[in-house]
Amino acid sequence: MIGVSVASPQELVPLEYQRLKECAHAVLAGEGIKEAKVTLAFVDDATIAGLNQRFLQHDGPTAVITFPYSQGKKLEGEVVIGVEVARREAAERGHDVNTELCLYVIHGVLHLCGYDDRTDRDVSEMRKKERAYLKQLNLPDIADE
Repeated sequence: MIGVSVASPQELVPLEYQRLKECAHAVLAGEGIKEAKVTLAFVDDATIAGLNQRFLQHDGPTAVITFPYSQGKKLEGEVVIGVEVARREAAERGHDVNTELCLYVIHGVLHLCGYDDRTDRDVSEMRKKERAYLKQLNLPDIADE
């Protein structure tokens, strides 16, 4: 069974909960995951900046931080997403904030599935996957080059 839940202790950006869950489910199914428990947490800049500093030693807010908790066959983890980052990026790039959030969900769930973006080759593979899931979900190709 695949379970996806949403936590949103922010009120800055109205979320399309079902669409965001659909994005996570599409990636999990597409990657052949049969059992999963994933939480999507949508937070403000201050919260994600604090997590970024505490866990990654990076300053400032970021788009996505992934926390894998898996042990055994079941994939478990949390994808923390910066809604203010998404709002700024969406405005700058000229599309809806929930479309940007869908991209972040796809990106974060790919991380939970084992994909990384530390090398150029990893980034290329990640972008290819993001584009495929955006297309599958009838969303525009907004993945970075």
